[in-house]
Amino acid sequence: MLHWLAAAQHYLHAHKLDAWLVHDFRGSNAVLARLLPGKRHTTRRVVLVVPVRGQPTILVAPLDSNQFTDIPGVARREFNGHTQFKDVLAAVLKGSKRVAMEYSHLCALPIVSIVDAGSIELVRSIGMEVVSSADLMQTCVARWSPEALAVHEAVSRQVGQIKDEAFSYIHRTLNAGRSPMEHEVADLIRRRFTEAKLEWPDGPIVAVNAHSGDPHYSPSQDHHTPINPGDWILIDLWARRGGEEHIFSDITWTGFAGQRVPAEHLRVFNVVRDARDAAVKAAKDAWAIQRPIHGWELDEAAANVIRAAGLAHGIKHRTGHSLSPGTMVHGLGMNLDNLETHDSRTMLPGIGFTVEPGVYLPAFGVRNEINVYVDPNRGPVVTSSLQNQPILCG
Repeated sequence: MLHWLAAAQHYLHAHKLDAWLVHDFRGSNAVLARLLPGKRHTTRRVVLVVPVRGQPTILVAPLDSNQFTDIPGVARREFNGHTQFKDVLAAVLKGSKRVAMEYSHLCALPIVSIVDAGSIELVRSIGMEVVSSADLMQTCVARWSPEALAVHEAVSRQVGQIKDEAFSYIHRTLNAGRSPMEHEVADLIRRRFTEAKLEWPDGPIVAVNAHSGDPHYSPSQDHHTPINPGDWILIDLWARRGGEEHIFSDITWTGFAGQRVPAEHLRVFNVVRDARDAAVKAAKDAWAIQRPIHGWELDEAAANVIRAAGLAHGIKHRTGHSLSPGTMVHGLGMNLDNLETHDSRTMLPGIGFTVEPGVYLPAFGVRNEINVYVDPNRGPVVTSSLQNQPILCG
């Protein structure tokens, strides 16, 4: 049942930690839901204590206790009231000194800083040293299973084909003498997702010219924007197979509604493509010599290429985000980020992430997004379609 337990306890032992405290209040901590899957509606605080050795224990109020009766391998301790909670927590942690929690010093990693400051203070008040669970989270909830990898690769092929259909639709429509609308292309992608039995929470992005310079632009039927000959087009689409263990395929491609890409568009495209490749190379090179590499370093590898081209002013976001099991497109593992945060998490075997550098200018934007899986044997491998030159669709 607890497929993650051995990995968690190995990590705790290797890092001289006595326990992992996963603190949740009314669904505030997505890590608990990943460790103990199932639909639960809790009304009081819940704490899962994973010791370095032995059986995990769930601490729960009587009102929510019946939601945790069917978890093999997990002991259950009830507490009734805040005083008893502290006493029970201290009893479960007796003999412990150093514990990991979903906490990040100075909130350097907001995705990790889940537990409120007061709860951290409470744990410290019973004599515990609290350290960040950032890489422990990755170890237990961000790794892909072999089945998840196989499904992701299959979905990536489908998403790539649907992307091709979208650009082909633009090409055919323009050749027929009509200008397709951004939202029409987005509707086509959504229909294809539905037919392929894929799920997606929002999107896709279909953005023309200046709209492609907005990283989070969303096409709308309320604002008809045509795609005309000579336009620059960005399409960002993401989808996954349903199921707790499955992972999104998330890609971005760009194209030109004509037969010859303007020189400046092509220059920026090439810089962004080279930045993508620089991040992948840094990941592969580090793996080859068994040197730990962190998310911020991979971001810097890409950003340095863009800076060297004089396009630093066009960087609006980090280079990539985690891809991990579950319903969130942006997962719980390492991000490629030294812009929005300083992501000090390590690139671990079994995790995945996007590489998606972008340059966004007033007239147009370029993003080139791929998916990467860190194979435990082969190291970082690209699992999605890979764009090396703009699509000509005019």
